[in-house]
Amino acid sequence: MPYIGTKVYSDGGHYIAIPPENFPSKQRKRKKPKPTTKPKTDGNAPPTPKDKFETAYAESQSLPKRERKKYIAEKLKDEFKTAEQVNEFVDSNIERKKNNAYKRYTRLWRKVHLQKEWNFFVTFTYSDEQHTEETFKKKLRNTLKHAVSRNGWKYIGVWERAPETERLHFHGIFYIPQMIGEIKEIKDYSTKSHRMQTTYQNTHFLKEFGRNDFKPIEIPNDISQSVKYLLKYIEKSGEKLVYGGKLPTYFKSDILDEDIACGFGVDEKKLLLFDNFECIDEGVLMGKVSPEVIEQMPKAN
Repeated sequence: MPYIGTKVYSDGGHYIAIPPENFPSKQRKRKKPKPTTKPKTDGNAPPTPKDKFETAYAESQSLPKRERKKYIAEKLKDEFKTAEQVNEFVDSNIERKKNNAYKRYTRLWRKVHLQKEWNFFVTFTYSDEQHTEETFKKKLRNTLKHAVSRNGWKYIGVWERAPETERLHFHGIFYIPQMIGEIKEIKDYSTKSHRMQTTYQNTHFLKEFGRNDFKPIEIPNDISQSVKYLLKYIEKSGEKLVYGGKLPTYFKSDILDEDIACGFGVDEKKLLLFDNFECIDEGVLMGKVSPEVIEQMPKAN
């Protein structure tokens, strides 16, 4: 008997299905908020222990790992009666951070692997003659928004500051089916590496912002290395990833018994699929799995 409306994702090497019947919804009915007689705050309420944890956690990212917990605990020591309570609070919140990060990383990799193609790793910066940091950030967001809607671009990126100069720029992995402007190969001298370098600059972004680099992604390993770079930076800085375009986490398909290789994961609730399994949309056979067939399948997040 087939599994109906199953979510399917790629881990980069295999397709894995998540039957809805094996993962009942954990959503509960929202309870109506109880009326309260507490006075309304004016928005200037003192920070809670959790607020202070978030601040200290962000500040500690530049420290060696073994020193981060000590730094956070020191910042929160006045919020609790005993050191044991402080450590318990810090440990539970660090664990929460780790779990949330794991979920974000898992979702990211599934989006990356499900996208049919990535073709550029792009860096945008700005010229002081054209922009301030604020106008650069605002205009680039708007430009990328239009590139997504008008030219079909997709991207996953992060805002980054240069370690020495603190200068803001943007890195991202991009799918660009229709280029804006032209790409020109430019050879110049890198003051950072103290040697000649080759960059691929886009004429449109050079005119509107300043220096940029559209580095072609030519082999699958380039994709993995690019994503790992983004992950490494957000771990270090605490910045969030920025997504552009439709980047689903799953596609949905009915799954036939003969297409299941074996159970997978905790209690084998997930299903490891054969590499040539059939994709079926509401009883209609769409074909054996391929990037082209996946494009036609309904998507989910």
